[in-house]
Amino acid sequence: MSAIDDYINAIMKKGVEEAREDGSAATEAHHLLLAIAAHEGTAAHRVLTEAGLGRQAIRDALDREFEHSLGAAGVSLSSFRLPPPSRDPDRRLKVGASAGLALERGFSACGGKKDLRPAHLLLGVLDTEIGTVPRALSLAGVRRVDLMARVRETLASETW
Repeated sequence: MSAIDDYINAIMKKGVEEAREDGSAATEAHHLLLAIAAHEGTAAHRVLTEAGLGRQAIRDALDREFEHSLGAAGVSLSSFRLPPPSRDPDRRLKVGASAGLALERGFSACGGKKDLRPAHLLLGVLDTEIGTVPRALSLAGVRRVDLMARVRETLASETW
């Protein structure tokens, strides 16, 4: 296996762990973002941490997004005590639509698999105007387009 294959497998495996931790039925783009943030030693990880988006900061932003989304529907988290997510370690999680699209966008952002790098996957996760990831980034005070520009700069100047 190539280094990028190992990286993709690690991100997918960690994304599944993140989805399980949430009690989700599918691995979505925000789970991949958490996985990318947790995987040290890449330009993608470096871009995120330089933007103040370590794994915990992203988790906090996602929690705020969840609360904000409930608030938009007229539900206040402080009014209810939600049970912890049900975590079934034997449940096979699907790749959700947002994760599938993020991977597709990441793969298409480069000239071919031989040119694929971790930052391309991050770019695929960030390159959407709708969904959990852009809402969470906005609530965290991060301009998604600026972060994407930084990822593109990194792709132009760094190899891994």
